Amino acid sequence: MSSSATPHVAVIGLGSMGYGMATSLRRAGFVVTGCDVSADAVARFVGDGGKGAKTPAEAARDADIVVSVVVNAAQTEAILFGKDGAAETLAKDAVFISSATMDPDIARRLAKQLEATGRHYLDAPISGGAQRAAQGELTILASGSAEAFAKARPALDAMAAKLYELGDAAGQGAAFKMINQLLAGVHIAAASEAIAFAARQGLDIRKVYEVITASAGNSWMFENRMPHVLDGDYAPRSAVEIFVKDLGIIQDMARNARFPVPVSAAALQMFLMTSAAGMGRDDDASVARMYAQVTGTKLPGAK
Repeated sequence: MSSSATPHVAVIGLGSMGYGMATSLRRAGFVVTGCDVSADAVARFVGDGGKGAKTPAEAARDADIVVSVVVNAAQTEAILFGKDGAAETLAKDAVFISSATMDPDIARRLAKQLEATGRHYLDAPISGGAQRAAQGELTILASGSAEAFAKARPALDAMAAKLYELGDAAGQGAAFKMINQLLAGVHIAAASEAIAFAARQGLDIRKVYEVITASAGNSWMFENRMPHVLDGDYAPRSAVEIFVKDLGIIQDMARNARFPVPVSAAALQMFLMTSAAGMGRDDDASVARMYAQVTGTKLPGAK
């Protein structure tokens, strides 16, 4: 543990979500060290009053809690066990909070590997977007040992509006998140199909948005993402590639379970087509642009 009374937290991964989470932790009174592959992101965090570290090992050295906010399982494993990994320096009584979306089997493996060294691992995927991250109002879907929860709770309280405790071992949190991602991906694909089809019908898509958000066909994703289409603004809040990854994980899980998931499989193909068309790093509402390109339909912002 850190020698001072104020808990030290390391946030590894200062992207749109991680930066907001680190800011929320600082606001709650923690001493926060940020670490990212981007030196600019670390410099920005230091400029905002945080501390900076060049490697996960350096960030974890004085930390009571390490929050890992990276894209996938491979990055999480590298942060823990790779060169200059956090597991080298993490104190025995510290907890590693893993927020990446990943296959539950991999979450279980990483937890077992870290716990074998005497440290704590909390499987804690997140939902809510960058704005809620910055406000400390995320939904966190967590599972792990009672000890992991006890160590992590002060940080979880600072980052989350809703904390779900979903089991006493890693993997449950990851599995819950994958169900969320199945629905989120399908809803974005469906919303994109609908708005592009509406445009093809010659409808005023701003009026379509107004009507649908007041009707039974609405979804949180339609309401949240379709304004990006209306404004022709595809700056990535959440990129197409995220759903190529996550719906791909769903397919792997379903195949292993011999469980059919035809609707999410169709949604995955829409994201793959959008990525193949050169929009993989753009906002996930770009699925609507892909429909528009294929069908010669004009959407706002199109050249």
